[in-house]
Amino acid sequence: MLLPVIAAVDGSAESLAAAEWAAREAARRGRPLKLLHAWSRHPRQDGEPATAAQRHLARRCLRQAEERVQHTCPGVRVEEEQVEGPATAALLHAAEEADLLVLGSRGLSGFTGFVVGSVALGVVARAARPVVLVRAEETAPDEHVPDAAGHDSTRTPYRDVVLALDLDDRCDEVIEFAFEAARLRHARLRVVHAWQQPSAIALGPGDIGLVQEPQRADEWLGFMTAVLQVWREKYPEVEVAETVTEGRARSVLVRAASGASLLVVGRRGTDRPAGPRTGPFAHAAIHHVGCPVAVVPHA
Repeated sequence: MLLPVIAAVDGSAESLAAAEWAAREAARRGRPLKLLHAWSRHPRQDGEPATAAQRHLARRCLRQAEERVQHTCPGVRVEEEQVEGPATAALLHAAEEADLLVLGSRGLSGFTGFVVGSVALGVVARAARPVVLVRAEETAPDEHVPDAAGHDSTRTPYRDVVLALDLDDRCDEVIEFAFEAARLRHARLRVVHAWQQPSAIALGPGDIGLVQEPQRADEWLGFMTAVLQVWREKYPEVEVAETVTEGRARSVLVRAASGASLLVVGRRGTDRPAGPRTGPFAHAAIHHVGCPVAVVPHA
């Protein structure tokens, strides 16, 4: 059985944008779309009338999202589910049975970044499957809707997919997700790595040559090319552009993701007592990038 693409909906503009994005992605992947609404009992409104009211609200949210999806992507197969319980726990449980989980979020004032609540942050930091954040303001003028068979007849190219690749902590799950996303969109994949010049204090006796920027950049680029070679061979139809840039990850990601259709970042799973964290790349992407962001967990 094919795992669905799941979109969390609550009636807000951002969740409707997430449902729309998820519908297009489900069509591209040839998977069903599940619209999920999670609700909790209000401590001061217990009893059957309050429960009936919550279920009525859930049905209305799901119906509104389904109408939006059917208008945008009429060929996708839609399932609906409403669950009772804390939203974070419900979404984490749903993610375990999803190919992809899609959440909506409001944009920050201006043009970049997300307003991410505690539920979304908790899900992004702990989900076992990839999670995509979509802004309410997200529009996709060049993302044409595939038909029921997943075919896209448009000749208009998709915007680039961008992969933020940490060459110090690279992993196959993140790279494969990005290549597959680019393949499904017939888009170019831009792979970026941000590096910072080491200080002279941090260098060993044999490393003094690395202080020179051109040599350091060439080393990183050669390393990236070697890492991606097996994926180029696996996805020969995907055009790949490789870039290594000196600078802080946040600045590099914001520039690279400008105008992109999707930014892909990794998140390392952890069992630290302090609890799960999104990691520096994912944190920078979520708070400073305006395009949809896919956070892919890896071991």
